[in-house]
Amino acid sequence: MPAFVTFGRILFAVLFIYTGATKLFAIQATADFIATKVVVPEIIAPYAKQIETASAMTTPQLLAIAVGALEVIAGLMIALNFGARFFAMLLIIYVAVATVLFYDFWNLAPPDNAKMLVDALKNLSIIGALCMIIGYGRTTRPAEAAYGDV
Repeated sequence: MPAFVTFGRILFAVLFIYTGATKLFAIQATADFIATKVVVPEIIAPYAKQIETASAMTTPQLLAIAVGALEVIAGLMIALNFGARFFAMLLIIYVAVATVLFYDFWNLAPPDNAKMLVDALKNLSIIGALCMIIGYGRTTRPAEAAYGDV
């Protein structure tokens, strides 16, 4: 049974590795999409301007790189089972924030919000799988405690 857990963890991590890589390979398209949904709060706007000046990139471009890198690194760490709990927690926060920001199905009428609602529910199930990774952790468990009378 632990082989299935390892295999499932690797297959699950492929989702984040792939989506993170596509964000990094299309930074401008990702940045344009982020710019339509994310507004920099006034309280941190001066700091964002300083970072933009220092890096010669816009805030959405920097966010696209950060999000893509987070997905690739966290996906690899979960697949390799190295710091899986920590990276699963980071991904829970990221997926929850992304769901609220990008899938605002509550602002659309019921027939038009079906795709966004399904995507939001998909993200909810991904959060559930990440919770299972946190709960299972890295340690091996005795067969009786882990599997009961299966």
